[in-house]
Amino acid sequence: MNPPSIIWRCIITLLIFSVKCCPLLPASSQRFNGRGYLTVEPAPLFLIGSNLTVYCHINTCQSSFKISLELNGEIVKSWRKVNCTTVIFDLLNVQKPQSILLCKQEKDEHSLIVNGLDLRGGLPPGKPDSIVCETTRSSDSIACTWKIEQETHLSNTYNVSVSRENGTQIHFDQIQDAEQITIPRGILDENINYQLIVTVYNHFGALHSDPFILCVKDIVMPEVPRIMQVEFENSSIVAVLRWNTTESSVHVRPYIRLRTDNGLWEVREGTELSKDLIRVGGLRPLTEYQFQIRACKSASVFMHTNTTPSFTLASTSTSKSFCSKWSLSVRRRSPGKGPSQQLCVWRMLGNHWANGLRDVTVLWKPPPLEDYSGKVQHYMIFPPNGLKQDVICAATMNRCAVQVPAEIQALSISVVTSYGISPPAHVPLRHSGGFVPVLRDLAPAANGSAVLVSWLWAGTKQQSTSGEELLHYVVEWTDVPASQLQWHTVAKDQHNTSITGLTSGVRYNISLYAVTTRGVSAPSSRLAYSKEQKPVSGPSMSVLVHKTRQILIQWDELPVHQHRGFITNYTIYVQTLDYSSTELSVTLFASGPRKIWIDCPEGALALQVTASTSAGEGPRTNQIYSQPEAPAVGLVIVIALILTLFIAIIANLMCWSCVRKRIKQKCISWGPAWLVENLPKPGNSNAIRLLEQDGSEPSFSCTHSDPPLSPISLISWEERDDVYPTIHVETSQFDSGQPTVETPLLKSDCGTMLVGQLEHVSYKPQIATLGSQVEEVKDMEEEQRDMSESGDEDRCSGVFRGLLGGLLSSVEVDFSDSPLGPTLSSVGGLSWPNTSPVLNRGVVLGSRSVENDAEEDSPCVRLQQEEITTPDMSEPCTSLCTVGTTLPYGYFPQLADVSSTKE
Repeated sequence: MNPPSIIWRCIITLLIFSVKCCPLLPASSQRFNGRGYLTVEPAPLFLIGSNLTVYCHINTCQSSFKISLELNGEIVKSWRKVNCTTVIFDLLNVQKPQSILLCKQEKDEHSLIVNGLDLRGGLPPGKPDSIVCETTRSSDSIACTWKIEQETHLSNTYNVSVSRENGTQIHFDQIQDAEQITIPRGILDENINYQLIVTVYNHFGALHSDPFILCVKDIVMPEVPRIMQVEFENSSIVAVLRWNTTESSVHVRPYIRLRTDNGLWEVREGTELSKDLIRVGGLRPLTEYQFQIRACKSASVFMHTNTTPSFTLASTSTSKSFCSKWSLSVRRRSPGKGPSQQLCVWRMLGNHWANGLRDVTVLWKPPPLEDYSGKVQHYMIFPPNGLKQDVICAATMNRCAVQVPAEIQALSISVVTSYGISPPAHVPLRHSGGFVPVLRDLAPAANGSAVLVSWLWAGTKQQSTSGEELLHYVVEWTDVPASQLQWHTVAKDQHNTSITGLTSGVRYNISLYAVTTRGVSAPSSRLAYSKEQKPVSGPSMSVLVHKTRQILIQWDELPVHQHRGFITNYTIYVQTLDYSSTELSVTLFASGPRKIWIDCPEGALALQVTASTSAGEGPRTNQIYSQPEAPAVGLVIVIALILTLFIAIIANLMCWSCVRKRIKQKCISWGPAWLVENLPKPGNSNAIRLLEQDGSEPSFSCTHSDPPLSPISLISWEERDDVYPTIHVETSQFDSGQPTVETPLLKSDCGTMLVGQLEHVSYKPQIATLGSQVEEVKDMEEEQRDMSESGDEDRCSGVFRGLLGGLLSSVEVDFSDSPLGPTLSSVGGLSWPNTSPVLNRGVVLGSRSVENDAEEDSPCVRLQQEEITTPDMSEPCTSLCTVGTTLPYGYFPQLADVSSTKE
């Protein structure tokens, strides 16, 4: 004997002993454990909703223990104590059909079970109804079923009787807890009506049904058909069932029901393809199905759907059509489905290249899951004419960049799955050049995550005449700064759509396109926010100029991602650092310039700026500090140094006599003619003196008298020599011992300059007495000699050639205001040497008015510096040089004899 058999024997022996010693009690029996017992009034089997009274009895009185009762694990609180061994508990309105009672003794934390009892509740039976009896043509029995109105929760007994119309009972049967019965078909005549009555009863009552009229010929239903074959079409959502029945196909019609694994049955009215073929649609690919079929006698079939296979309800006395039972189930798995819809596609156009290609980015939406089964393998892009090789894009992508020839007007794209390929969707690449849809105002949604877009389309009438047809609209949007493009298509009969999934405070660029048979229109674009918020920060600000009471401020544009709305205005806050004045705020429109002058308090300032949107004002920027501009001390010092140096140089140069002379000569040459014109002084004229004394008595104090004044007469150029003869001048070197040099008269077409003594002339002009100025003239001559001997003249000339660039080379010096009295300046445009001769005897000075007249009559003749004999300035005594001019006409100036004035 092996060990397993010994173990099994021991187990069986223990089970038998336990059953004999502790037998299982029925439901209403007490569980006696020796400590007490329970009783229930009215009884443990009760009508649901009744009130029960429970008595708990213990065998021994133990006052230290407390007696309690539990109903389904809950303590019963309504109790009263009879004595130390009995306690009464009240149970009100008990609704549960099955309950458990436990009586316990409790002391401190310890409890002992006294006894237990099972309660069972129930209801009286309802009236049996919905009686159905049916049979088939080949069946030997009649099956009848019924239902009762309510659940009793108790065991029910059914009595079924079949009687003739006269009341004679021909069949009786009793069944327990079943709602169907089988009646032998042979005991009934098929053409006679019978009455069938069902009676039900239990512990709380009994009821019987209404009489049911039973006629065998009226309850014969078609035979159960069979499903011979199930096939799926290419779409995998349609199944074709081949079925067979023994009934005539003319009088019956098939119906199908199906379900997935462990699902509910769903009745479908299929499409009859032929007498034995029926098609049912609306299936899902790659799904396990159970199919059943039944046949009905007439077209007006009462279809009854159950969760489990069941009989069809019998017809009433007014309806005589029946259906067969459902056939046996046939299991089939639907195959995979290939995509049947075109992809939703769009494009982005790129650059054109010199090789004739252009960049195109093709966009598409993944196909809906219900449109295909299996997995997406890849996407395929190809031109419609097939001239270019297909472009394969990965299954995980929703866009693909390609290069196509510029002449291609469209591309096609399809999705390839494990069960097929979708129809090609066409992507237009050319512009239609037609009407453009007009975007209306964009309306943000209340939740801040969507924008309602609406538009107008005015090209319907024009397109009908041109043959162009509107296909659909495309709305695309991207956040600013630009990131990934998003888009969707809108049907051509719609003029609004919603863009969802937007983020508050993010700017979006929304564009609308119209796609027609000719191409794609130009976009209509708008900027929008799904919900505006306050700016993240203020703009960057800088101070350009800060004056005492004004400040020039400039600020930069905020980055777009910090706007969080459309900027409406900027606010600038100005505050002194010592808070001596109230804060100044200036609000500026965002459309204006970002540079402005602001009136401000004096002193150092702290400035801040904010940006505002329709949602409110953003935070202030960090304070920037500004001081008024201090005087440019360094620049002032530099300018002062430069001016000081320049003045020092000028002052140093002015200390040199040669420089002074040249400057004075240059100033005289630049000044007007009347400024240097040496006119005779009327106060020194004897004639004027005589005229002044003419009224009293003649004066004979003057040695020489002026000739009588006569009218001025004009003479011709040819008569000039007769009136003014040529004068030869001799120049003598006094106190030198050198021979006398005879200087001929210099002639020209303009006039003649004479050097000589005027004492040969009959007329002696009058000048002021120069006696008081003679010594100053001599001092000047000695100074000039000293400068000539020491070479200062050459040094001064070199300095002025470098500094003034020879501007003073033609300066003519006039000593009309010097102690010399009249000097030789310039006569008739003649250029004189740099040395200034000192007059010892006299000077004949030509009037500038005469010069000007002479210059107008004939070209000016200049005497070269080499043609004039210059006295030797190194001699101690300067020779007397007398200069004269033969004037073509005019007045001889009056000069007094220099020697006569030297007293």
